[in-house]
Amino acid sequence: MADRTLNIKAVAAGCIVLVAALALGITLLATAGTSSTSSGFPRGSDPVNLDPADFSANIDNARWPMTVGSRWVYRVVDTSDGSVRHDVIEVTDQTKKIADGIEARVVSDIVSDHGQPTEVTKDWYAQDSDGNVWYFGENTVEYKHGKPTDNGTWEAGVDGNMPGLALPADPKVGMSYREEYAKGVAEDQSRVLALDEQAQVPAGHYKDALMTEDFSPIEPDVSEIKFYARGSGQAVLAVDVSGGSDMEQLVKYTH
Repeated sequence: MADRTLNIKAVAAGCIVLVAALALGITLLATAGTSSTSSGFPRGSDPVNLDPADFSANIDNARWPMTVGSRWVYRVVDTSDGSVRHDVIEVTDQTKKIADGIEARVVSDIVSDHGQPTEVTKDWYAQDSDGNVWYFGENTVEYKHGKPTDNGTWEAGVDGNMPGLALPADPKVGMSYREEYAKGVAEDQSRVLALDEQAQVPAGHYKDALMTEDFSPIEPDVSEIKFYARGSGQAVLAVDVSGGSDMEQLVKYTH
């Protein structure tokens, strides 16, 4: 009974944040046509020509630092039924040479349900000399009834796949960019909605948070709002606002 009560409180708290995010998001999106900031970052299927010498697997972006050994624990609530999963992300000491020659940091991401892994992923990131964090693909396995199946593995530089931006060094409202590109498999894009939001999650209260909206042409009805805060690493809060019902809250961050 105590756990169920906690679930309900978490959902209620998330709904309050969600209402605020939606209100601001709708306003900003309505004016995006006149306030859009040109970032020079790739969008959609834009080609890129990146120099491996300009990249490092040592990532210290203020809103998304990836120090080896850093660990994030998330509580993922399905607001449609109150069910809970857990997501643990950890920066490994491993690197991977991507097909385009860039050395990327390997980051482990394991989602579990009642202690059993449901999805195990290794993501690949690197940072350019301007401090922008780039995403170069993933190896991801989903477990159904204990049996592993591929769940959208792709690598930049292979079969026409291209990297995208995980997080810009100097975000501005209206800025938009792609996060990944594997045609028909992974085409997530993002736009910056605000720079000074706040979020309350189990890990704490975060101010001056960057708020983004993630979306994809593959799933036009899906939209997710994320909050990134300095000193937290990764997103502190992610909420499905269309096409889903998950709310992901940071519970603990160690580094």
